[in-house]
Amino acid sequence: MRPTRLDPLFASVTKLPGIGPKIAKTITNLLVGSPDREARISDLLFHVPVNVIDRRLRPGIVGSPEGAIVTLELHIDHHRAPPRNSRAPYKVQAHDESGTIELVFFRAHGDYLHRTLPEGEKRIVSGKVEWFNDRAQMVHPDHMVSEEEAENLPLVEPVYPMTAGLASKTLQRAMGTALEFLPKLPEWQDKSFVDQRGFPPFDEALRSIHKPEDSQVLAPQGKARARLAYDEFLANQLALALVRNSLRHMGGCGRKGDGSLRRKILAALPFELTDGQHAALNEIFADLEEPARMLRLLQGDVGSGKTVVGLLAMAAVIETGSQAAMMAPTDILARQHFASMKPLCDAAGIRVAVLSGKDTAKTKREIGAALEAGEIDLIVGTHALFQSTVNFKDLGITIVDEQHRFGVHQRLALSSKGAHVDVLVMTATPIPRTLVLSYFGDMDVSRLTDKPKGRQEIKTVSISLDRIGEVVERLKTMIVQGQKIYWVCPLVEESEKIDLAAAEERFNDLQNALGPVVALVHGRQKSDQKQAAMDAFKTGDARVLVATTVIEVGVDVPDATIIVIEHAERFGLAQLHQLRGRVGRGSLASSCLLLFKAPLNETAAARLNILRETNDGFLIAEEDLRLRGEGELLGTRQSGTPGFRLASIEDHADLMEVARDDAKLILATDPELETERGDALRHLLYLFARDEAIRLLRAG
Repeated sequence: MRPTRLDPLFASVTKLPGIGPKIAKTITNLLVGSPDREARISDLLFHVPVNVIDRRLRPGIVGSPEGAIVTLELHIDHHRAPPRNSRAPYKVQAHDESGTIELVFFRAHGDYLHRTLPEGEKRIVSGKVEWFNDRAQMVHPDHMVSEEEAENLPLVEPVYPMTAGLASKTLQRAMGTALEFLPKLPEWQDKSFVDQRGFPPFDEALRSIHKPEDSQVLAPQGKARARLAYDEFLANQLALALVRNSLRHMGGCGRKGDGSLRRKILAALPFELTDGQHAALNEIFADLEEPARMLRLLQGDVGSGKTVVGLLAMAAVIETGSQAAMMAPTDILARQHFASMKPLCDAAGIRVAVLSGKDTAKTKREIGAALEAGEIDLIVGTHALFQSTVNFKDLGITIVDEQHRFGVHQRLALSSKGAHVDVLVMTATPIPRTLVLSYFGDMDVSRLTDKPKGRQEIKTVSISLDRIGEVVERLKTMIVQGQKIYWVCPLVEESEKIDLAAAEERFNDLQNALGPVVALVHGRQKSDQKQAAMDAFKTGDARVLVATTVIEVGVDVPDATIIVIEHAERFGLAQLHQLRGRVGRGSLASSCLLLFKAPLNETAAARLNILRETNDGFLIAEEDLRLRGEGELLGTRQSGTPGFRLASIEDHADLMEVARDDAKLILATDPELETERGDALRHLLYLFARDEAIRLLRAG
C-alpha cells in the first residue's frame, strides 16, 4: 500500500484551481508524454525550472540597458489605438522622472488595456526594454500591476520548459498551488551523509528550486539540486537492486551441460570465435553453473558477434533439458536472428521457431502448444513472447536483445515464465559505465571489444548535400562492379515543418538515375513488403536499398559495402555508428558517406568528426553522452527506461556511484525495508514511481 501521506502528491493536476480537463491534457503531454495516465501533482513538482528571470533591476527608463529585463514605476499618459482592421500595434505612452517609454501590444484588446493601464494612474510594469532611435519601448510587458499589487510581483521568476497551448502564467500559478500540497516527509537519507554534504531536507530543496532566490539555486551542483538528484538516483538504484535481489533469490539452479550441442554449433560456424567471444562465453558458462540466477549484460560493438555468443549460451542451457527464449525489439530483427541461427540450430539438432505479434492467431496457437509441450527448444520473438498466453514447459534462459528498448517490468515478465530463468541482456550500443549503472544497476558486464577476424575497418567520409549528384554518379560505377549500397533517409514523408529528404522521393530519384535496381523499405510498410525489399537486396535483385532507420539494428547483409546517410547532422552519434555498422560485415573494404546540409552547428560538426576519426563504439558512446546527455542517448521517453527528471548523469555522475553503494548497504542491512529508514525509503520508491520494486518485496 502506498503511504497515505503521499496521497496529495498522487492527486490529479485537475485538483489545482484553474486547471480544467483541457489544460490538464496539455500538462499531461508535457510531463508524462503518454496518455496512459493523467499528470499528477508530483509530476508538476518534479518539472523543475531551467532558468530564472530576475526582475529586481529598477534603473528608471533612461538607465534601462538594451534588451535587459527591468521593473519600472510608470505614470500612464495616454492610449493610442490603431485604426479599425489595421494590423498596426496598440501603443500606450508612459513616463517616469527620467524619461518616456512606449508600451506596445499586437492584436490587443483595448478594453482590457484601459482597465489594466488607466490613464493618469501609476502602474508597476516589468518586461524587456528595447531602444529605437533613442526612444524606449517595451513590447508586451510580462507584468502590469497597481502599486498595491506590487508586493505580489515575482522579483525572481523561474522559467520552465514549456509546450504549445500552455501559458507560462498558468503553469506558474499551478506550481505555486502544487507546493501547498507538499507534505512533510520522513528523512530517507542517512543522517551523517546529509550532514556531511550539507543537503537540505527534501521538501525544503524542492521549494527552493521552485522559488529560487537567484540562478545559483538551480545550478546542478547547488545543494538543493544535488539533494534532489541524489534522491532520484537512490530511488533508481534501490529499485534495480531489489529487482536483482528478487531475481537472485527466486532461486536459480546450476546448469552444466555436456557441451555436445555447443561443439556441433562451433563445427558448423564458417569462422573462428574471437578472444573476446571466448572470454564472454567463459563468464556466461560460469554464471550458468552457479546455483544463483544469472543476470548479465553483454555489450558488444556493432558486428562484434553477440548473436553467436547468445546462441552458444542458449545451447548450454538446452543441453540440460531446458528451453531458451530470445527477445528482439522488432519483427524484422526477430526474423533476422531466426534466419541467421536456424542453419546452426539444424546442424546441432536444436528445434527452433520464431513468434511475433504479426503472426496469425492459428500460428500463435500452434507455436504456443509446441512450447508448452516442450517440442520447441529455442524460440525467437518480439514482445509477443511475454504475453500471458505464451507458456513454456521449462524455460531456462532468456536473452533480451537491444535491451534499452525494454523496461524492467517487461524483463521481469519474461523471466517469470520459468522457475529459475537465467537472464542475459545484449546491447549493440555500447553504453558508458554511468549509464550501465543507471539503467541496469550493478549488473555483471561482459564486453566484446574485438571484431571477427578478416573484418575491414570502415572508411568514413562526410560530403555536403550540394554534391549529391557526384555521389549518385559514383554509385553507378559501384553497382556495375557488383557492390550493394544502403541509402538511409531520416523520414518517410515530406513534412512541411521539417524539410527533410523523404525516403519515397529519394527512392524515385534514385530509380530514375540508377534504374530498377533500387528497393525501398520503411517503417510504415506491411511486414511482407519490408521482407520482400530486404530479400531482393540480399539476393542481389536490388543493388540499392533506400531505407529509413528501420535498418538501424540487426539487418545483416554481409556483402553490402557502402552506406550513404542523408542529413547525417540530424542523427545522434550512437545511431550513426549503428547505421554505419550495417556495412563492413564481410571481408570486403567498406565505406560510409555522411551527407550533411551546410552550415553545420558546433555539435553536429563534432559528431561527424568523431565518426570520421574512430570506429570504436565504446569511445563513441562516451562522446555521445558528453554531447547529448543520457535522456536523448537512450530515448528514455519512448523506451520505458528511467528518464531522470531531477538528476543529470553528466552533472551528478559522482552521486550515482554513491547511490549504488548506499543501495547495496541498505539491502545488506534491511532487505525487507522494515526499519525506520526502510519505511522512509518506501516513501521514496513510491514518490519516484519505483513501486514495482516494493511489490517484489512482498512477492519475493
